[in-house]
Amino acid sequence: MAKNYTNIFKRVEKKYLLTPQQHDMLLERWKDYIEPDFFPHSRISNIYFDTQDDALIRQSIEKPCYKEKLRLRAYGEVSLDSDSFLELKKKYKGVVYKRRVMLPLREAKRFLEEGISPEENNQILREIDYCVKWYHLIPRIFIYYERDSYRGIENPDIRITFDTKVQSRRDNLELESNLKGDLLSSEELWVMEIKVPMAYPLWLSRTLSELKIYPVSFSKYGQIYTKERMAAEDDGCKILIN
Repeated sequence: MAKNYTNIFKRVEKKYLLTPQQHDMLLERWKDYIEPDFFPHSRISNIYFDTQDDALIRQSIEKPCYKEKLRLRAYGEVSLDSDSFLELKKKYKGVVYKRRVMLPLREAKRFLEEGISPEENNQILREIDYCVKWYHLIPRIFIYYERDSYRGIENPDIRITFDTKVQSRRDNLELESNLKGDLLSSEELWVMEIKVPMAYPLWLSRTLSELKIYPVSFSKYGQIYTKERMAAEDDGCKILIN
């Protein structure tokens, strides 16, 4: 049964790649402006859905004006009774529109895999159902990471997250298996994401400018897909050379 927990977000989201030193410097500079969020540290597991030939991520990498993605997310140790989040994200001209609904994982899986709608159906679920059917989406990749979350002290709508230990796998695409995957990078990096409903406050933009930290076009799924394609091309070249 769908829980009464739905969210619709419209906001600007920007990502930054940080070294451990930059991560520590930002937290020191921002200690008077941000505080830990309600869930300050999370272990996040995701299943991303795509077409059989990865059309959505291939389109996303090309940086179109409009793009969308669908994922199933859960936190911590996962079981079929755990709360999960079905999230449909759309991005148009730099603005992110996210629709999210919370369901027990077993109900979310029945909905996605068998088309069985929860008793308390709603508009967000209908949008997700349309997206699944329109693109013929299937589970394509598992992505895991650990996240530290902060919010603005004066403006709680400002959210800043730091993700690390990004891992992925292409097999056993079940959140409840609680398996991890292969690390995206052997280097210790932090993916910072700043989410604001409008323009950055002065304290935030000033610090980023002073430390010469600039936004980047970065998608965990996109980076993993690109890394896989490059590895496949290298293997193909080795076969031809041999």
